[in-house]
Amino acid sequence: MNNSYSKENRSVYLLAVHIVLVTKYRRKVITPDILSRLQRIFTDTCSKWDCRLVEFNGETDHVHLLVEFNPKVQLSKFIANLKTVSSRLIRKDFSDHLTQFYGQKPVFWTGSYFIATCGGVTIEQLKQYVEKQQSPV
Repeated sequence: MNNSYSKENRSVYLLAVHIVLVTKYRRKVITPDILSRLQRIFTDTCSKWDCRLVEFNGETDHVHLLVEFNPKVQLSKFIANLKTVSSRLIRKDFSDHLTQFYGQKPVFWTGSYFIATCGGVTIEQLKQYVEKQQSPV
């Protein structure tokens, strides 16, 4: 992460999440070409949501995204959009390959996802910082 804060009219922020998306039935369908296409799709989609894809990688059955996001973004809707857009485009671009794994089912991702917040400090460090603030006398 770039650790530079984003600024808007009445807020300053640096928010980041780690997202993991898993293929339907954990099938090993992701090839290097699909992974590359997913990175372009996720980069474009993040940009449309006023977010930034900081890091991306994956294996044959799942991908990891590190995303900086705007506090106005509702994460559940954002992730649903990431999955919907990427699934639709990947199924369109790689239909022959995916038919081997899913037949004619219009699927790519499982219905669930993993998300965790991340940042430069731990909860314990934040707790200590807040505890050390001077209270008004």
